[in-house]
Amino acid sequence: MAEKKNLSPNILLHIAQTSGLALRSVVAVAELLDDGSTVPFIARYRKEATGNLDEVQILAIEEKLRYLRELLDRRETILASIAEQGKLTEELKARIEATLDKSELEDLYLPYKPKRRTKATIAREKGLEPLAQYLWDQESNGQTLNIYALGFIHPELGVVSQEEALEGARHIVAEWMSENADLRKALRQLVFNEGVVISRKVVDAVDAQEKFKMYYDYKEPAQTIPSHRMLAIRRGESENVLYFLIEVEQARALSVMRQHVLRRAGDWTQQLDIAIEDAWKRLLNSSIQAEIRIELKRRSDTEAIQVFRDNLYNLLLAPPAGPISVLGIDPGLRTGCKVAVIDATGKLLEHTVLYLHTSKQGNAEATPKLEALLRGHSVCAIAIGNGTASRETDTFVRNFLRQKGIEDIFSVTVSESGASVYSASEVARQEFPDLDLTVRGAISIARRLQDPLSELVKVDPKSIGVGQYQHDVDQRQLAESLESVIQSCVNRVGVDLNTSSWTLLRHVAGISERTALNIVSYRNEKGSFRSRMQVLEVPGIGPKTFEQAAGFLRIRHGSNPLDITAVHPESYPIVEGIAESLNASITEIIQKPELLEKVDRSKLSDGAYTLEDILNELRKPGRDPRDKFVAPSFHEEVRDITDVQAGMVLEGVVTNVTKFGAFVDIGVHQDGLVHISELSNRFIKDPSEAVKTGQIIKVKVLSVDAKTKRIALSIKALLAPSSKPAPRPATQPPASLNEKLAALSTKWKVRT
Repeated sequence: MAEKKNLSPNILLHIAQTSGLALRSVVAVAELLDDGSTVPFIARYRKEATGNLDEVQILAIEEKLRYLRELLDRRETILASIAEQGKLTEELKARIEATLDKSELEDLYLPYKPKRRTKATIAREKGLEPLAQYLWDQESNGQTLNIYALGFIHPELGVVSQEEALEGARHIVAEWMSENADLRKALRQLVFNEGVVISRKVVDAVDAQEKFKMYYDYKEPAQTIPSHRMLAIRRGESENVLYFLIEVEQARALSVMRQHVLRRAGDWTQQLDIAIEDAWKRLLNSSIQAEIRIELKRRSDTEAIQVFRDNLYNLLLAPPAGPISVLGIDPGLRTGCKVAVIDATGKLLEHTVLYLHTSKQGNAEATPKLEALLRGHSVCAIAIGNGTASRETDTFVRNFLRQKGIEDIFSVTVSESGASVYSASEVARQEFPDLDLTVRGAISIARRLQDPLSELVKVDPKSIGVGQYQHDVDQRQLAESLESVIQSCVNRVGVDLNTSSWTLLRHVAGISERTALNIVSYRNEKGSFRSRMQVLEVPGIGPKTFEQAAGFLRIRHGSNPLDITAVHPESYPIVEGIAESLNASITEIIQKPELLEKVDRSKLSDGAYTLEDILNELRKPGRDPRDKFVAPSFHEEVRDITDVQAGMVLEGVVTNVTKFGAFVDIGVHQDGLVHISELSNRFIKDPSEAVKTGQIIKVKVLSVDAKTKRIALSIKALLAPSSKPAPRPATQPPASLNEKLAALSTKWKVRT
């Protein structure tokens, strides 16, 4: 990353204007970031300074600051290089210092870059630059061009005719055109606005599954091609199935060039026309295409990463079932179902294997083992991974609970995406060094039901299965973006200082991996933390780290009742003042939040945003911002794609939202697709306007193709006034189940 340096007022004003934000807010954010503050901390605890900017706005400012600082570093290098060549004029320096666009900056530097030997270089060596300058200036010197060109014939230099002299001069002019910053900018705009992405199948290319069939002979305007289609074409190219180019009418490109080059008519016009066509075909077309390809990739990457961010955000903030004992099952056929029981804190109590699907006797042998596990550990819920044999296992468990008359335990299917990655990770080996990978997977499945956030942060986000071409986009940009999402989610929920793993603590604002490990080591050695201030005793935590992290750390039953809240320790005196004005203790305010209605805000000098946040937190101290947990209910008779029929109405869970629609798990091991046109009965530009990852929805089956494993679904069909009752509606979960879940959720305040 470029070294941080002070930015001029003009640059900060540029950020404010392009962001549509107040200059004061931009300056405040820049100063806070440079001072080492994190985005979650600024968004939550520095609202007065920023004017109540949210995390998205602050992140946008941070990205612009990084971009401009990199540009300033590059600018210094370019200015030094041109000055060293003795070619830095005041006019050129002013243009370079005025641009805030990296592409334009590189265009301005292009004529001064070290070059390989070109046709123009050879022409200069033959002494033809004055003739080229004559063509470029388009001003008569009193001679005709033909007469003037005769003076450049030098057989000893390799110029034996008038035509050779003019050809060499045109090569120099063509190079000048290709290095002209204004012309390049105009051509880039033309190709982007009017260019067409054209993809073709490579001759004799093998595409066994015909993944790219749609793009064998495909055209779409470059300006409007969606991210997912551009990424699909690029992937096809990387797999040597497709090739693509960006076409623009040559006549339009030549017209733009003539407008920039031809200033007046003369005997040079014909030569310049030839040079213009040569410059486009030989130099500019391929160069501009390459730039537009990069721009399309950048745009596609940005959109795809944003889709990934949104999906990951919703997945991480999925409702938790809470601190309850859970039996997790990682389903399997030949190798059996791996079972792990964990207590309310996530601690492993027992593990075993149930061979449900290997023989007719499997169920009979598994029944007493399962019953013993449930009774022996007071299990509240059963979490079943949604992989192979998931529905068969789910059916067995539901039948078992019904036959045994067990009503106080519920069963639910849980996404196991990334569980295998976690199982083989260093984190899993540290947690369970003596356990088999498959057992670790069952533990992860059980913990995901308790709290998706604290478990999913252990997995590489790219392995969770909510991205769009995540392996094709800029990996550095993707990693940074996803890390900011994880940090945002963790800090929004808050982290229990006495129960959280280091893998969760490391995402708290201001806390590094090493500091998180130090916190756990201190906790293991000294026992539970009694107050937030005690964190300052942990090695590696100084005043700045404490400032950033303290408000996001929670302590239950600590010495200060405010330590369970999101009120920052720096604001404790404000709460003490509020309590004093009400003639009550802080504990009484927390226990009787209705007292806060009597607060006279006019007598409090603190900022309005800060005061409002404090009052909201005192009304619901330590509240979990996530929704209440509700279990999805899959159709009992639909277990495989062959069971799915057009016209069915099924309940499912949204697993992935893309730019072209949403994928939904309906319990048959193959997600169905609700195309964007079937998401709503009103026009929507983006599927995220209608659904989000993790959402439980009802869908109607439009069509199913078992051979290609494609299921077309619709939400719109159920919203339309004319839709008829479904022939086979999805079964509803018993009312008692969700009542139990609601009761459990009330116990779940902050579980991290």
